[in-house]
Amino acid sequence: MEKLLNIMAQLRDPDNGCPWDKKQTFDSIIAHTIEEVYELIEVIEHKKWDELSGELGDLLFQVVFYAQIAKEQGYFEFNDIVEEICQKMERRHPHVFGNEIITSIEQQKKRWDEIKANEKLSQKENTASLNPSASILDNINHFLPALPLANKLQDRAAKVKFDWIEIEDVFDKLQEEINEVKEAIELNDSDFIEDEIGDLIFMAVNLARHNNVDPEKALRRSNRKFEQRFRIMESLMAHTNTSFKDLNLNEMETYWQQAKKAIRSNITNSDRC
Repeated sequence: MEKLLNIMAQLRDPDNGCPWDKKQTFDSIIAHTIEEVYELIEVIEHKKWDELSGELGDLLFQVVFYAQIAKEQGYFEFNDIVEEICQKMERRHPHVFGNEIITSIEQQKKRWDEIKANEKLSQKENTASLNPSASILDNINHFLPALPLANKLQDRAAKVKFDWIEIEDVFDKLQEEINEVKEAIELNDSDFIEDEIGDLIFMAVNLARHNNVDPEKALRRSNRKFEQRFRIMESLMAHTNTSFKDLNLNEMETYWQQAKKAIRSNITNSDRC
């Protein structure tokens, strides 16, 4: 760790450092951090375990980069980051590092939220900025991608029981949103269409949440599935010297079904092996 910190300091050295690294700021490396996170996700989801340590190293380097900039500006140092997260983990796991007894994941999650809420309240009181009109939706990171943000908003509202109890109610609301999208399209109002499609997606996130499905992960899975099937379609068409411009939609659907069948067959054969 010390070697990595020294490398980062040398890269940022005003006289002998790297021109690109010296130029970077907190804001300028945000995009790189996000990219590294998604590269890590890709490696994990594709189970490329031989690449995992490298991607984790790239992500760690981002943390070290932020720490170096913070040190230069007199905010904090890397050791402060480590100490703070150690204290937080010990504080939020009183059943592991203290005397509390927690026997289920549900209990642990509830206790975690209680401790986190108390921390936020304490921070407000310490800065004399306690807001009497505080919202249950306070302290949610609105820079999250839209799907996980929708999930967090719904989850937070559900804590005060603003939520459907029966799954059939969720399906009814989903159908209602579909009907409203159809109405917006019939009116040919672009703002109305965008608004209603947004509501439909928001409701789909709700359906995922009620079934303990991560909507972001589910959509990435569907993206991969679509790409795999589409590439097989292209391969099948190439074998018959056919292109998309030669086919109508029904003929394309035939190739699509063949692609799905090819994938299922491949999965079955793999299971047998």
